[in-house]
Amino acid sequence: MSRISYIDNMEEWASSFQFKHPVKVRFSETDMFGHVNNTVPFMYFEEARIEYFKSIGFMQNWVHNAREEIPVVADLQCDFLEQLFFDDEIDVHVKVARIGNSTVDLHYMGTKEGKVCFTGRGTIVQISKKTGKSVVWTEEMKQKMGAF
Repeated sequence: MSRISYIDNMEEWASSFQFKHPVKVRFSETDMFGHVNNTVPFMYFEEARIEYFKSIGFMQNWVHNAREEIPVVADLQCDFLEQLFFDDEIDVHVKVARIGNSTVDLHYMGTKEGKVCFTGRGTIVQISKKTGKSVVWTEEMKQKMGAF
């Protein structure tokens, strides 16, 4: 697994996830070859990321119109290890890899029956809706993300 730059040891990396979100592959997510289209895991990342942020209480605050801060994706990467097909039931795992001043690096892992099918990573930045500039995490937010 040395080809995945953000993973040093696959077993250690995979065992460190604590949050997961179940997903069932829909027919519309497959391509003419019958497997999941290469763009679809990014939607799975989004769905699991939102559920993760809900679980620590962030999404509820970000979606209120009165709030100035919102999260945006700065970059996103996916590495494919196994094919997935219509009706497969997978778990999409999310974990915090690194917390910066206004950024958080998240790692993702998609598994089917315990086997890793895809991995991913991405950076989320908290920004101001008004200015578009980054907004630092509060200490409380850092603690909540670090607790997972």
